[in-house]
Amino acid sequence: MKQRIITGMVGGAVFLTMVLLGGWIFALFISILASVAMVELLRMKRIAPISIMGIISLLSMWLLLVPTNWFEQVVPSHFTKVEIFIFVILVLLMFTVLTKNTFTFDQVGFVILSSVYVGFGFHYLIMTRDIPEYGLYLVFFVLFIIWTTDSGAYFVGRKWGKNKLWPDISPKKTIEGSLGGLLAALIVGTIFFSIFPIFSSYITALLVIVVASVFGQLGDLVESALKRHYAVKDSGNVLPGHGGILDRFDSLIYVMPILHLLQLI
Repeated sequence: MKQRIITGMVGGAVFLTMVLLGGWIFALFISILASVAMVELLRMKRIAPISIMGIISLLSMWLLLVPTNWFEQVVPSHFTKVEIFIFVILVLLMFTVLTKNTFTFDQVGFVILSSVYVGFGFHYLIMTRDIPEYGLYLVFFVLFIIWTTDSGAYFVGRKWGKNKLWPDISPKKTIEGSLGGLLAALIVGTIFFSIFPIFSSYITALLVIVVASVFGQLGDLVESALKRHYAVKDSGNVLPGHGGILDRFDSLIYVMPILHLLQLI
């Protein structure tokens, strides 16, 4: 427990400092986190990061991760990132034939889905921080909602939890805990918005709170399902007492793309 607390305090301080700094420093920091997260996924699948498959996977993830203006400066072309990613998918499918199924269709699916999951998740985190004037507050707002949801779900579930939320995936989570996390997020989010009115109306703020809280919990379950499928306890061990990068950022990288796709931020 002591190790977990120390890691949490140090890791939290470093991350919050990077959020405050913003700019290319934050983007570079997030790119490193995303790379570690992708390596964790590859190891779950027993794909060596330093291999043809591993390198292609990392390149695919970076393609979706990097801000568009970075990409256009490094790779000037008439093709968009998405168009190039589609081309990568077609090349990967071609490899299933050239390798005579040594590289299987399942592995192609894993590379594509992992690249989208990690790449877009962290990409939208970078994009949110880069929003003029309100980017810093938006990132903090979402972070507070997710952290409050986790804490509220833990304490309410521990005190009053009786009905399992999804026992096949995460046996300890309860419906009472989930609702408690949502209620805690509503309280903290409302207080935050009253101090920093970063949305056009409270209705918008309320929608962001609910979406971030509900889908944050779903993102946590998605990663739990992933770990259960690959029979691992943690995604990695880079954070002593906390597991891997995916274990700490699973909710955030699931929520950020959804908030952007729903045009809430």
